[in-house]
Amino acid sequence: MVDQPILDVAGLSKSFGGIQALKGVDLGVRAGEIFGLLGPNGAGKTTLFNMMAGYLPPSAGRVTFLGKNITALKPHRRAAMGLARTFQITQPFPELTVEENVMVGASRSRPSIRAARAAVGEWIDVVGLGEKRHALGRELSTGQRKRLELARALSTDPKLLLLDEITGGVDQKSIPGLVDLVRRLRDLGVTLVMIEHNMSVISDLADRMMFLNRGEPLATGTPKDILAMEEVADLYLGDGGDA
Repeated sequence: MVDQPILDVAGLSKSFGGIQALKGVDLGVRAGEIFGLLGPNGAGKTTLFNMMAGYLPPSAGRVTFLGKNITALKPHRRAAMGLARTFQITQPFPELTVEENVMVGASRSRPSIRAARAAVGEWIDVVGLGEKRHALGRELSTGQRKRLELARALSTDPKLLLLDEITGGVDQKSIPGLVDLVRRLRDLGVTLVMIEHNMSVISDLADRMMFLNRGEPLATGTPKDILAMEEVADLYLGDGGDA
């Protein structure tokens, strides 16, 4: 079906012992859009991300990607299908160069080393690390590590990319460049779902967003509609981290 979401989450729930971290989340992400996840600390955003990416099994519910039920698939199987993710806390291989870091992912999804190297060079340039391709992972700034994290995920040729706090921990002057990079990825045909705590960034980038609170969806709609809700403003006022 033309209108079928590229990613469909139905009734997704997660309990840790007696604590219910996520309660019956439904969402559909359309091909080509940027979908944002917003909410205060403990809202369940990262838990939802981890279940969509396959790092956590749900207690209930279903995840469908490209029309296929992937609820039981491991992360590497989802990545092979075209669903990749980044992490808020970047962990590059410190003693490998930028090129070598990206090769780790590219070599798994290419038929030859030559093809992998070509893809690595392309994505390094796309994320703006061309001049740092021979730098070691430990030598990069926080903003550069964010770009490297993106290149590593993109090297698997994702159709959908889950972005976890792309601007988290980055100095203010680096944020506009990362925002432009996210837009460029969408222009290149990558659908994006992003957790982002910076209100101005997510409202600028997202076509639609969901606001989560205590594991439950409070509202889904355009950034303008969500941010105009008094309850959202009350919950988000003064919050300073991700969950």
